[in-house]
Amino acid sequence: MQYKIQQKDFDLIMKHSTSKKIFELRHTLKNPLKTNPFVYNKDFLLWTIIGIVGGIISGGYWIVLENFTAVLKIIEGIFVIPLMTIAGLAAGLIIHKLGDPGEIDLMVDNIHFKGGRLNPKSNPSMILSSLICIASGGSLGPEAPLVQVVGSTGTYISRKLGYKGEDIRSITIAGMASAFTALFGAPLGGSLFALEILDHKHVTKYYKAFMPALVASCASYLVFVLITHLNLGPAWNFPPYKNPKLGDIFYAVAYSLAGAATGWLFTLLIKSFKLLFNKISIAIYYKLALGGFLLGTIAYFIPLTRYFGHEQLTEVLTGSFTIQFLCLLLIMKLIAIAITATSGWRGGFIIPLLFAGTVLGLVIYQLFPGQNLTLITVCCMAALNASVTRTPVSIIILLAAMTGFQNIVPIMFASLTGYFLAPKSPLIHAQMGMDK
Repeated sequence: MQYKIQQKDFDLIMKHSTSKKIFELRHTLKNPLKTNPFVYNKDFLLWTIIGIVGGIISGGYWIVLENFTAVLKIIEGIFVIPLMTIAGLAAGLIIHKLGDPGEIDLMVDNIHFKGGRLNPKSNPSMILSSLICIASGGSLGPEAPLVQVVGSTGTYISRKLGYKGEDIRSITIAGMASAFTALFGAPLGGSLFALEILDHKHVTKYYKAFMPALVASCASYLVFVLITHLNLGPAWNFPPYKNPKLGDIFYAVAYSLAGAATGWLFTLLIKSFKLLFNKISIAIYYKLALGGFLLGTIAYFIPLTRYFGHEQLTEVLTGSFTIQFLCLLLIMKLIAIAITATSGWRGGFIIPLLFAGTVLGLVIYQLFPGQNLTLITVCCMAALNASVTRTPVSIIILLAAMTGFQNIVPIMFASLTGYFLAPKSPLIHAQMGMDK
C-alpha cells in the first residue's frame, strides 16, 4: 500500500515536471533572447533599431539637403540677398504655422528635467525650416536639427514600447548620438559628444546611456554611409602630419590660446546679437527675413561666408589667400554664425566653428610659415570648439576621425586648454543644469 502511494506521488511529480518543461520550452520559443547565452538582449536590438532609424532619417535628410542646396546654389551675386531674405521669411512662416521647435537649450533642458523626453510633434517644423535655412546659405549646419529629430524619434519609439524612467532618457540620448555620428563619421566620438553636450561638468551623469548610444551610433553610421555613398575616410584631406616631436605639445598649447580667445569673441558676438534681436519686437517671420537680409549681404561681399563650411573648409585649405582676407573672412564668418543663430535661423554651429578654426589656423600659419599647417589648424579647431561647446573629450576623437590626424596627444592638450580657458558661463546655458 505504501509502495502504491509512493508510486502515485512519483507519477504526479513527473507529470508536473514534464508540464513545467513544456511551459519553459514554449516560453523559450516565444522569448528566445531571454534564454540566450550571450551578453546581448532585447535592449541591444532596440538600440540597433534606433540607430538604423537614425541612419535612415539622417541619410534621407542629407540627400534632400544636398539636392536642395544644389538648386539654390546657382543663385549668386547680388541675387543672393533677396534669396536669403525670402528664405528667412519662408522658414519663419513655417515656424509660425507649425510651431517653434525650440533651440538646443530647450532640448538639453528636456533631457535634464523632463525625463529625457523630446517632443516629436515639432519635427515637421524643424525639418522644413532647417532645410530652407541651410540650403539657402545659412551659417549653421544640419547637426542640431537632426539631433532633435532623431532624439525625439527615440523618445517616441521607447514610449510606444512601454519603456519608462531612465530607459526613455537613455534611448533618447542614443537617438541623439546616432544623428551626431551620421554627420561626423565617428561612432565613438558621436556617442561621447551626445553625453558631453548635455552637461559639461558632469559628463558621467548619464553614463548608463553610453552603451545604447554607442550601439545606435554604429548602426546609424553604417546605414548613413550605405544611403549617401560617402567615403569612410576623413571628411577633409589635411596635409600629412609628419615627424611628431615633444615640442609640438607646447606649440599645441600656444595655438590653442588663439582658439580660446576666438571662442570668447564668438560668445560675445552671440550675446550681443541675441540682445539686439530680442529688442526687435516683430513677428518671427520678419525677424528671420531680417536675418536673411543681413546674411545675404555678407555673403554677397564675401561668398565664402555662405553655407555652414563643410565644403568651404576644403576651399580655404587648398586655396591661396592673403592674411588680410583671411582675417576678414574669420571675423565675418563668426558674425554670420552669430546672426544665423540669434535671428531664429535653424541649425547647429559645430561644423561652422570647425571652419572658423581652420581659417584661424591659416592666419597663424601665415604669421609663422615655418610651422606645421595641419598641427596649427587642428589645434585651433579643437580649442575653439571645446571653448564654445564644452566638449573637450569628444572633440578630440571627432577631429582625429574627421581630419585624419592620427597623433591625438597634441589635440588633447589643445582641447583641454580651450576648455579651461573658456568663459565661466557656457554659451549653452542648459549645460549647467546640475547647478540650477
